[in-house]
Amino acid sequence: MRLKLFVLDTNVLMHDPSALYRFDEHDIFIPMVVLEELDGAKVGNSEVARNARQASRTLDELLAGLTAAQIEEGVPLPATSERKAGRLLFQTTEVRAELPGALPGNKPDHSILTVALTLREQRLDREVIVVTKDINLRIKGHVIGLQVEDYLNDRGVEDLDLLYTGVQCLEDSVFDQDIHIVDTQQSGRNTLYKVEGDRVRGWHPRLCLHTGDKRPFETIVTSVNNNTAELTLVTDYTNTRNALWGVMARNREQNFAMNLLTDPVVDLVTLLGTAGTGKTLLALAAGLAQTLDQKLYREIVVTRVTVPVAEDIGFLPGTEEEKMAPWMGALMDNLEVLTESDDSHNDWNRAAANDLLSSRIKIRSPNFMRGRTFLNRYLIIDEAQNLTSKQLKTLLTRAGPGTKVVCIGNLDQIDTPYLTATTSGLTRVVDRFKSWSHSGHVTLRRGERSRLADIASDVL
Repeated sequence: MRLKLFVLDTNVLMHDPSALYRFDEHDIFIPMVVLEELDGAKVGNSEVARNARQASRTLDELLAGLTAAQIEEGVPLPATSERKAGRLLFQTTEVRAELPGALPGNKPDHSILTVALTLREQRLDREVIVVTKDINLRIKGHVIGLQVEDYLNDRGVEDLDLLYTGVQCLEDSVFDQDIHIVDTQQSGRNTLYKVEGDRVRGWHPRLCLHTGDKRPFETIVTSVNNNTAELTLVTDYTNTRNALWGVMARNREQNFAMNLLTDPVVDLVTLLGTAGTGKTLLALAAGLAQTLDQKLYREIVVTRVTVPVAEDIGFLPGTEEEKMAPWMGALMDNLEVLTESDDSHNDWNRAAANDLLSSRIKIRSPNFMRGRTFLNRYLIIDEAQNLTSKQLKTLLTRAGPGTKVVCIGNLDQIDTPYLTATTSGLTRVVDRFKSWSHSGHVTLRRGERSRLADIASDVL
């Protein structure tokens, strides 16, 4: 197989400063214009500026102590026992190729394309490929006959259809044929099953299992070891006696979600679903029940990234919570559902309940999370689909002992310009945490908002 020579665009390094280590045994080429753009983007406190500075520091560390001749020959990239590594090459001479007249002007993107054309002529032993996150640059490269690719290492999954759903349907006869129950125990109110079979090998901890409607059987996997697993029957939150703050599960996925949200062993819960599937309502109801009733947590902390759907209306006045209030409309709507009363003479009680909730529910901006540690908190990260992997890592690492984190989002409603459903940090979290025994995930598929909301989600 012929080795490849990857020409990196600036946005790849600003998107992922560690991209230099993602190309295995193949070589990497950095055009001079990329260094200029990194230098121009390094000023500021934005994530792009921080990544530009980190990329520059990485390059500086790789070049430390090397002579001009060594740099000209190529800088060896560090290899590990798990991966090979190629060399890092820099543009040290003037390019000679000319772009077609269809691409006029002296633009940085055109300089990168010119470098790639020159390398293709000079390095016949290598397959020259331009790597960029810029869609228009990829289009231009294809037009002039260059091989151009997207940087795919930032994707949580290659195909969104393959994303872990957290719920699996078993045939009614599966426990008679492929899976055998070898032991049954009673632990308090919970019924535990120990099962074995070849199909168990593909299970993950906290996987939600159910059979068909003919023989309804709903369980959650608590542990997996080769071809054996332990299962626990779920609590039936469709029953009014098990309701959390008046909220009952309206479908099977919601029932699984409420079981994960109330399980003290589960430190991280991720909920995906379209608008109206009940993500925020379930998370709030479970949080209030465990914070105010069971006293498991000191307070509920809610945060979300402030990305406007339309044009920004400008700066907002007030304190941190007052500035965040317009972004928390969904939270307020769900609190109104949880505290509403049919008694028209109970306004005083309702006001008292609202005061209590305001003292136990804190709204925080993710901009000020770095350096904080949340102890015994119930942390809800709303609209998590708009966060990058790095941003979600910052938030998840804020969790101290006794803290539960709930990430909720809709991958069909990403408002951040440079994120897609496959590159969203929430997608990566769902995929990377599926094998951890203290995390659980459920994809909610059935909307419970209204007939209008259901049809709008399908036809628009």
